[in-house]
Amino acid sequence: MNSVIELQNVTKDFKGKRAVDDISLTIHEGSVVALLGPNGAGKTTTVAMTLGLRKPTSGTIRLLGGDPQDRAVKDRIGAMLQDVHSIDGLKVGETIELFRHYYSKPLPLERLLKISGLMEEKGKLGTALSGGQKRRLGFALALVGDPSVLFLDEPTVGMDVSSRQLFWETVKAMAGHGRTIILTTHYLDEADAIADRVVVINKGKLVADGTPEEIKASTNSKILSFTAGHGLTDERLLSLPGVIDTEWKGRRVKLYSSDTDQLIAAIVRQELDATDIEIQSVGLEEAFQALVRE
Repeated sequence: MNSVIELQNVTKDFKGKRAVDDISLTIHEGSVVALLGPNGAGKTTTVAMTLGLRKPTSGTIRLLGGDPQDRAVKDRIGAMLQDVHSIDGLKVGETIELFRHYYSKPLPLERLLKISGLMEEKGKLGTALSGGQKRRLGFALALVGDPSVLFLDEPTVGMDVSSRQLFWETVKAMAGHGRTIILTTHYLDEADAIADRVVVINKGKLVADGTPEEIKASTNSKILSFTAGHGLTDERLLSLPGVIDTEWKGRRVKLYSSDTDQLIAAIVRQELDATDIEIQSVGLEEAFQALVRE
């Protein structure tokens, strides 16, 4: 497969602080890649450099075989960033039409309105849209040039359930036609469902790279959850053998452990006040949290 994005030993410093630390990454044509990381991890900076919006302090970036700042490259990419600002005085259809003139081979206006679910809002002022509708307008603008590579930064924030479903159906269809999708999201269930590759960045470094299944299998932890009696404290549970971390929701607690058999034996032996015990494998969100903790 052809590589469409290549980062080689890329770093980015801001006033003495290293936001991105020696990242090397290759993304192939037709991939759907979820770029994950906690706030401040460096993923948004990485996307900005790949788009040519920022220059790396060191290292090289190639996008579609060229420099991200080349006009010919920009004509073949689309980006839906977190902040969508409507143009004062322009209606939805007029805004999309304006952006169409920036590209050599734009998609038809009616198709963009249909894809983004904005047919009924065509004549509405962009500034009068709801938060979710503005996100959908941002999606339409990202698709104007029929991009080969599409960047989606927290794309479904503020969308309702039906809008979110339409959005992901459209993204899946684009991926099925060979488009390359790079997305960042805090909704890890979405990343698990849509991505064929997950890249995790933490503190500016690439800490994991693989399929969702490989990422979930990378941690040896399992989750033992139960309802804890009022006498049980976090300190007591962390002292149990094999407990890596705890997570409380009311009196329901999750214990992350590499040896749940040993953990259950300790709970029984110490006669701890624990009821409704369940054991489950970690999902993508739990695996992500474990990688970030490590």
